[in-house]
Amino acid sequence: MSFVEYGDTIKDGDTAIVFLGHESMFPVKVQHGTVTQTKYGVIRHSTDLIGKKYGSKVTCSKGGWVFILHPTPELWTMNLPHRTQILYSTDISIITMMLELKPGSIVCESGTGSGSLSHALIRTVAPTGHLYTVEFHQQRAEKAREEFREHGVEHLVTVTNQDVCKNGFGVTDIADAVFLDIPSPWEAIGHAKSALKAEGGRICSFSPCIEQVQRTCLAMEECGFTEINTLEILLRVYNVRTISLQIPDLGKAAEDNSSTGFDSSNPSNPGSLGANLEQGAVQFKSGVPLREMVGHTGYLTFATKS
Repeated sequence: MSFVEYGDTIKDGDTAIVFLGHESMFPVKVQHGTVTQTKYGVIRHSTDLIGKKYGSKVTCSKGGWVFILHPTPELWTMNLPHRTQILYSTDISIITMMLELKPGSIVCESGTGSGSLSHALIRTVAPTGHLYTVEFHQQRAEKAREEFREHGVEHLVTVTNQDVCKNGFGVTDIADAVFLDIPSPWEAIGHAKSALKAEGGRICSFSPCIEQVQRTCLAMEECGFTEINTLEILLRVYNVRTISLQIPDLGKAAEDNSSTGFDSSNPSNPGSLGANLEQGAVQFKSGVPLREMVGHTGYLTFATKS
């Protein structure tokens, strides 16, 4: 199993996603002799998972069923163990596009955190690219190495435990892109410039506060970066539901239309308006935004090395 090389069959040692519904799923490490408890009953790895195809419908001990999905960076973002605040797919998608990443790209990242963005970057630059990710916290760095190894992508990523603001990324003049998600990104802009290739490399800094953005933009200008711009991505979800609205009283004009001799049973005829008026309301499908919307996550500042 690999997050970038998809297989058909569930094997011992794989990480799989147990899908109970769109709002309920979780990751599980497949092991011989192990069982997993769900609200629908027990899943026995040896008999229910190993050897089955990904996407299979598995019946649990209580008669309920779940789907077993192959892990992807998107599914991992929704289910990973949180060691830090993470980036979600809304921001990740614009980051990979604006940094102009593709298979073969070399990317530097700090900090690694819970590895949400890291998995997406690795999938984007595979099979010939590489991710150099720096994490200040030793335990988080060690856990990230372990996860990358378990997920079959360790050959595409190098994890370094150090302070990027003091020691940089450990590489020079090779990166196509740099991503910063640290408390004081302005202190790492010089190191980012050194890591980027001679010309045309892209940089992105993620910061939750506008004051951080201001200091980072000033540092970028001082280091000669161009095309500096800041974005904020807000996700607005629409629900499709049935809406009921009262039909307005159109007065005498409506009465005249209803007496013109048209077949009121035919909706295409103007005379059908009289029948609708008698009902008093009409129902139709409409897209309605949620009453509560996910708010601000952070600002994304992009720039180009000139």
